[in-house]
This record gives sequence, structure tokens and C-alpha cells, in this order.
Amino acid sequence: MTAVRAGFLLQLRFYRHYPDLLVPLLIAPLYGGIFAMVMSYNGRGDLAGAASLAPFYMSLWWFALFSGGWIIQTDRWEGTLEYVVSAPAGFAGVVFGRVAATVLPGIVAFAETWLFARYALHSDVTVRHWGVLVGSLALTLFATAATALLMAAAFVLARNAVTFSNSASFPFYVLGGILVPVALLPGWLQPLSKVVFLSWSADLLRAGIATGPVPHPLLGLVMVALLGAAALIAGTAVLRRILVQVRRTGELALR
Repeated sequence: MTAVRAGFLLQLRFYRHYPDLLVPLLIAPLYGGIFAMVMSYNGRGDLAGAASLAPFYMSLWWFALFSGGWIIQTDRWEGTLEYVVSAPAGFAGVVFGRVAATVLPGIVAFAETWLFARYALHSDVTVRHWGVLVGSLALTLFATAATALLMAAAFVLARNAVTFSNSASFPFYVLGGILVPVALLPGWLQPLSKVVFLSWSADLLRAGIATGPVPHPLLGLVMVALLGAAALIAGTAVLRRILVQVRRTGELALR
């Protein structure tokens, strides 16, 4: 936990020196307005409220993909990776603390998109099931950080990491059902969404602001937690493999 805390505090300092990392927070409400108007114009006013909150997930995934996913590569390019690896603290713990800090602005993204939807767009985003909403948000932040850890490790091994990161946004938005429910996607695509934690989280978010009882809330929460834990275990395993390999070959800064 000491290593995680140290990595978390270290990454927070980057926001002070590189405020451009927070650009998604400026455009999230604008996307919310666009999505809400699209739904209303097409006669789906029932989806306008949930659609106006979709930019929260877009911002969260952006932070995970482009801030958290490139942490190790950025350290390599900056020439600081050797110092992090040689430190007595666990490398995986430090990296997880840093990626956790990269998704922290997601809380701000949710607050601003909700406020904009409620008071500027007058969308029906009243929270009716606080337990489901708070629980899903907390687990979503954890799953996002764990997924960012996995991507940070995988990007080191992948030869086309830049291409993947540039093209891995909108496909996950679709599979995650963040704009429209997964049930409205083509039948052949729906099973793929079950392995994307965003799909479970988005359903819980919509349920949190919907009238009536929440269908199977525990299942959704458990699935977000399980998918996040799987990503965390996989990311830690990949990081260990990388360290073993580069220590054997002496290519820490070159791989």
C-alpha cells in the first residue's frame, strides 16, 4: 500500500505541471448536450437523461487509455523508468497507484456532466437508487484503474500500441453501451459486451436514475468487481514478465 500511495501522489503532481491532461473535463458537458439532443430529436426522450451522462464514461476511458495506458512508455522516453524499477518499492504497486490517480478526475467528470444535464439540459437524471449509483461508481473507478494497469503493461509489449490506443476508444464506447443500452445493439454484438466492464457499469448508472426497482443490482456490481480484479491480476502478471525479461536481457530502456 505504501508503493500504491507513493505512485498515487507522484501522478497527482503531473496534473499541476501538465494541466492539459485534464482537457476531457472541458468537453464532457458539450458531448452530453449533443447526445441528449440527438436522442430527443429522434423521439427517444426516455434515453436523453442517460445519454447526457455518457460523456462521464468517455472521459473516464480517455483518462485510462491515454493517461494511464502510456505511463510506462512515457517513463521510458523521459529516461526515468530505471529509477522507478530500481527503487525498493514494488514496481506494480507504484504503477497501479499512478494509474489510479489518472482516473481520479473521473469523479469530477461525473459531477460536471450530472450538473450540466440536470440544470442546463433539464434532463431527468434524478438519482433514485443511491446505493446502486455510489456502489457502481466506486467499482467502476477501480475497474478502470485496473484496466489502465493492464494496458500500461500491454503497451510495452505491443509493437502497434499507438495504433491500438488511437482506435480503442469508440469500439469500447459501443460495446460498453454507454450511449444506448446493450439490449439495443445487434444480437451478434451483445455477447461481446459482457466482457467489457463498462457495459455492466453503464446499466447500473441508468438503473440508478430510473424509476422502479433495479433488476439484479448485485449481479452488475459483482461483474464490475470481477472484471476489474481480472484486469488487475493480468496487468500485474504482465508487468512481472516484463521485468524478468528486461532484467535478463538488459533492455529496460530499449524494449
